[in-house]
Amino acid sequence: MITNPHSTKDNLQVIYEDNHIIVINKRPGDIVQGDKTGDEPLSEVVKSYIAEKYDKPGAVYLGVVHRLDRPTSGIVVFARTSKALPRLNKLFAQKEAKKTYWAVVKDAPPKKTDTLIHYLKRNPKQNKSYSHINEVPDSKKGILDYKIIKELNNYYLLEIDLHTGRHHQIRSQLSAIGCSIKGDLKYGADRSNKDGSIHLHSRKLVITHPVKKEEMTFVAEPPTEDSIWNACIS
Repeated sequence: MITNPHSTKDNLQVIYEDNHIIVINKRPGDIVQGDKTGDEPLSEVVKSYIAEKYDKPGAVYLGVVHRLDRPTSGIVVFARTSKALPRLNKLFAQKEAKKTYWAVVKDAPPKKTDTLIHYLKRNPKQNKSYSHINEVPDSKKGILDYKIIKELNNYYLLEIDLHTGRHHQIRSQLSAIGCSIKGDLKYGADRSNKDGSIHLHSRKLVITHPVKKEEMTFVAEPPTEDSIWNACIS
């Protein structure tokens, strides 16, 4: 059950905005795009924010470029113009967006730093991806680098650089090496977080601006109402 305060037009955590893009720090529990739950998606919240802030009559244009899993927090980029959207889509499709995540795990990984390569096979019925050492039919190669950047009392903070963007990639690959993310029951955690979140956060994103053509780096603070996340940044 998700009890986190959802993002609204009044509490939206805006990291950056200009005429072409808007970058949001998503709260765990927000859905980026509408789904079968019927809950208001973050895309609609952002539209409401723009409409009110800039006193825009009529429909507000907003393009969804990429997604984060509902229980995950961190950086989400939206396109504010029809010119920016295809350029951002191409940037992400061609793996030109550099994504760095933070994950809190209970058990230490086998090595302090490593590159993980698995073949991920998605099970749509379970909404889950399974990591295999060797290629299996209908699998896709997943690659990430991780390193331990902080040891907490009972947990470890990992920094993860993604080389590929597969369904539930970080969650599945860390689970495969015995390092389930805190709160992630689906991938082997022993208990859920009370608010339905998991301790996975999109920490940093580096992209080329779709119009200005400048390299831009965005950093998002993890949820501050969470004591473990606070310990990670203190």
